[in-house]
Amino acid sequence: VVIGHIRQANVGKVCLSNTHPFVRELWGRNWCFAHNGQLADFNPRATFYRPVGDTDSEAAFCDLLNRVREAFPEPVEIEQVLPDLIAACSEYRSKGVFNCLLSDGDWLFCYCSTKLAQITRRAPFGPARLKDVDVIVDFQAETTPNDVVTVIATEPLTDNENWTRYAPGQWSLWRRGECVSQGVTE
Repeated sequence: VVIGHIRQANVGKVCLSNTHPFVRELWGRNWCFAHNGQLADFNPRATFYRPVGDTDSEAAFCDLLNRVREAFPEPVEIEQVLPDLIAACSEYRSKGVFNCLLSDGDWLFCYCSTKLAQITRRAPFGPARLKDVDVIVDFQAETTPNDVVTVIATEPLTDNENWTRYAPGQWSLWRRGECVSQGVTE
Protein backbone atom coordinates (compact mmCIF):
# COMPACT_ATOMS: atom_id res chain seq x y z
CA VAL A 1 0.00 0.00 0.00
CA VAL A 2 1.35 3.40 -0.99
CA ILE A 3 -0.36 6.63 0.05
CA GLY A 4 0.54 9.90 -1.64
CA HIS A 5 -1.16 13.25 -1.13
CA ILE A 6 -0.96 16.47 -3.10
CA ARG A 7 -2.41 19.16 -0.89
CA GLN A 8 -3.79 22.60 -1.39
CA ALA A 9 -3.23 24.12 2.05
CA ASN A 10 -6.58 25.39 3.35
CA VAL A 11 -6.04 24.87 7.09
CA GLY A 12 -2.68 25.39 8.75
CA LYS A 13 0.49 26.96 7.42
CA VAL A 14 2.62 25.45 4.68
CA CYS A 15 5.35 23.57 6.55
CA LEU A 16 6.75 20.07 7.03
CA SER A 17 4.69 19.35 10.17
CA ASN A 18 1.48 19.91 8.16
CA THR A 19 2.52 17.66 5.26
CA HIS A 20 0.40 14.62 4.40
CA PRO A 21 0.46 11.71 4.74
CA PHE A 22 0.79 11.59 8.52
CA VAL A 23 2.30 8.55 10.25
CA ARG A 24 1.92 7.22 13.80
CA GLU A 25 2.69 3.88 15.46
CA LEU A 26 -0.10 1.71 16.86
CA TRP A 27 0.35 -1.95 17.96
CA GLY A 28 3.93 -1.95 16.68
CA ARG A 29 2.83 -0.99 13.16
CA ASN A 30 3.08 2.34 11.37
CA TRP A 31 -0.29 3.75 10.34
CA CYS A 32 -0.44 6.24 7.49
CA PHE A 33 -3.27 8.74 6.94
CA ALA A 34 -4.26 11.31 4.33
CA HIS A 35 -7.37 13.52 4.37
CA ASN A 36 -9.05 15.71 1.79
CA GLY A 37 -11.50 18.26 3.15
CA GLN A 38 -12.08 20.65 5.99
CA LEU A 39 -13.68 20.13 9.40
CA ALA A 40 -15.43 23.01 11.16
CA ASP A 41 -15.28 23.47 14.93
CA PHE A 42 -13.16 20.36 15.30
CA ASN A 43 -11.25 20.32 18.57
CA PRO A 44 -10.86 16.70 19.67
CA ARG A 45 -9.47 15.77 23.06
CA ALA A 46 -5.75 15.05 22.74
CA THR A 47 -4.80 12.00 24.77
CA PHE A 48 -2.03 9.61 23.69
CA TYR A 49 -1.72 10.80 20.08
CA ARG A 50 -1.26 14.54 19.62
CA PRO A 51 -0.87 16.61 16.47
CA VAL A 52 2.56 18.00 15.68
CA GLY A 53 1.23 20.50 13.14
CA ASP A 54 -1.90 22.62 13.09
CA THR A 55 -4.16 20.96 10.51
CA ASP A 56 -7.61 19.54 11.07
CA SER A 57 -6.39 16.51 9.11
CA GLU A 58 -3.70 15.56 11.59
CA ALA A 59 -6.05 16.30 14.50
CA ALA A 60 -8.60 13.90 12.98
CA PHE A 61 -5.92 11.23 12.48
CA CYS A 62 -4.76 11.53 16.09
CA ASP A 63 -8.35 11.44 17.34
CA LEU A 64 -9.08 8.38 15.20
CA LEU A 65 -6.04 6.51 16.54
CA ASN A 66 -6.86 7.56 20.11
CA ARG A 67 -10.34 6.07 19.70
CA VAL A 68 -8.94 2.82 18.28
CA ARG A 69 -6.25 2.58 20.96
CA GLU A 70 -8.79 3.15 23.76
CA ALA A 71 -11.21 0.56 22.34
CA PHE A 72 -8.47 -1.95 21.45
CA PRO A 73 -5.36 -1.53 23.62
CA GLU A 74 -3.93 -4.76 22.21
CA PRO A 75 -3.59 -5.67 18.51
CA VAL A 76 -6.73 -7.02 16.83
CA GLU A 77 -7.71 -7.85 13.27
CA ILE A 78 -8.77 -4.88 11.16
CA GLU A 79 -12.27 -6.32 10.76
CA GLN A 80 -12.79 -5.84 14.52
CA VAL A 81 -11.80 -2.16 14.26
CA LEU A 82 -13.89 -1.49 11.15
CA PRO A 83 -17.16 -0.51 12.95
CA ASP A 84 -15.24 2.02 15.07
CA LEU A 85 -13.50 3.48 12.00
CA ILE A 86 -16.79 3.83 10.13
CA ALA A 87 -18.55 5.45 13.12
CA ALA A 88 -15.71 7.93 13.68
CA CYS A 89 -15.53 8.87 9.99
CA SER A 90 -19.30 9.34 9.87
CA GLU A 91 -19.03 11.66 12.87
CA TYR A 92 -16.19 13.64 11.26
CA ARG A 93 -18.27 13.91 8.09
CA SER A 94 -20.97 15.70 10.11
CA LYS A 95 -18.40 18.46 10.78
CA GLY A 96 -17.49 19.08 7.15
CA VAL A 97 -15.76 17.32 4.28
CA PHE A 98 -13.95 14.14 5.26
CA ASN A 99 -12.48 12.02 2.46
CA CYS A 100 -9.69 9.88 3.90
CA LEU A 101 -7.27 7.01 3.41
CA LEU A 102 -5.87 5.04 6.36
CA SER A 103 -3.40 2.16 6.10
CA ASP A 104 -1.10 0.01 8.20
CA GLY A 105 0.82 -1.07 5.07
CA ASP A 106 -1.21 -4.26 4.70
CA TRP A 107 -4.79 -2.97 4.80
CA LEU A 108 -6.20 0.22 3.29
CA PHE A 109 -9.40 1.80 4.64
CA CYS A 110 -11.11 4.52 2.57
CA TYR A 111 -13.99 6.79 3.51
CA CYS A 112 -15.82 9.17 1.17
CA SER A 113 -17.59 12.24 2.44
CA THR A 114 -17.97 14.02 -0.90
CA LYS A 115 -15.72 12.55 -3.56
CA LEU A 116 -13.45 9.58 -4.10
CA ALA A 117 -12.94 7.49 -7.20
CA GLN A 118 -11.20 4.17 -7.73
CA ILE A 119 -9.95 1.95 -10.48
CA THR A 120 -8.57 -1.58 -10.24
CA ARG A 121 -6.26 -2.83 -12.95
CA ARG A 122 -5.36 -6.48 -13.65
CA ALA A 123 -3.36 -8.25 -16.34
CA PRO A 124 -3.22 -7.77 -19.20
CA PHE A 125 -2.17 -4.26 -18.23
CA GLY A 126 -2.41 -1.45 -20.74
CA PRO A 127 -1.30 2.15 -20.83
CA ALA A 128 -3.01 4.83 -18.73
CA ARG A 129 -3.05 8.43 -19.98
CA LEU A 130 -3.11 11.10 -17.28
CA LYS A 131 -5.84 13.61 -17.99
CA ASP A 132 -4.11 16.79 -16.79
CA VAL A 133 -0.60 16.30 -18.28
CA ASP A 134 0.68 14.67 -21.42
CA VAL A 135 1.99 11.53 -19.68
CA ILE A 136 1.27 7.87 -20.36
CA VAL A 137 2.02 5.23 -17.73
CA ASP A 138 2.78 1.79 -19.15
CA PHE A 139 1.50 -0.50 -16.38
CA GLN A 140 2.62 -3.60 -18.26
CA ALA A 141 6.25 -2.47 -17.93
CA GLU A 142 5.80 -1.79 -14.19
CA THR A 143 3.88 -4.91 -13.10
CA THR A 144 3.84 -8.69 -13.27
CA PRO A 145 0.92 -10.74 -14.63
CA ASN A 146 -0.04 -11.59 -11.02
CA ASP A 147 -0.27 -7.99 -9.76
CA VAL A 148 -3.49 -6.16 -8.94
CA VAL A 149 -3.16 -2.38 -8.97
CA THR A 150 -5.86 -0.22 -7.39
CA VAL A 151 -5.69 3.56 -7.39
CA ILE A 152 -7.98 5.65 -5.20
CA ALA A 153 -8.10 9.43 -5.64
CA THR A 154 -10.49 12.32 -5.10
CA GLU A 155 -10.86 12.65 -8.87
CA PRO A 156 -10.17 10.18 -11.70
CA LEU A 157 -6.56 10.65 -12.82
CA THR A 158 -6.83 9.18 -16.32
CA ASP A 159 -9.17 9.85 -19.20
CA ASN A 160 -8.87 6.58 -21.11
CA GLU A 161 -10.26 4.28 -18.37
CA ASN A 162 -13.52 3.83 -16.48
CA TRP A 163 -13.27 4.89 -12.85
CA THR A 164 -15.87 4.03 -10.20
CA ARG A 165 -17.00 6.99 -8.10
CA TYR A 166 -17.83 6.50 -4.43
CA ALA A 167 -21.16 7.67 -3.04
CA PRO A 168 -21.14 10.08 -0.08
CA GLY A 169 -20.79 7.98 3.08
CA GLN A 170 -19.31 5.03 1.21
CA TRP A 171 -16.35 3.22 2.74
CA SER A 172 -14.17 0.34 1.60
CA LEU A 173 -11.48 -1.93 2.98
CA TRP A 174 -8.70 -3.15 0.66
CA ARG A 175 -5.95 -5.74 0.85
CA ARG A 176 -3.44 -6.59 -1.89
CA GLY A 177 -5.27 -4.38 -4.36
CA GLU A 178 -8.63 -6.11 -3.85
CA CYS A 179 -11.70 -4.72 -2.12
CA VAL A 180 -12.59 -7.13 0.70
CA SER A 181 -15.44 -5.17 2.31
CA GLN A 182 -17.51 -2.09 1.56
CA GLY A 183 -20.66 -0.29 2.58
CA VAL A 184 -22.42 3.05 2.89
CA THR A 185 -23.28 5.02 6.04
CA GLU A 186 -26.33 7.26 6.31
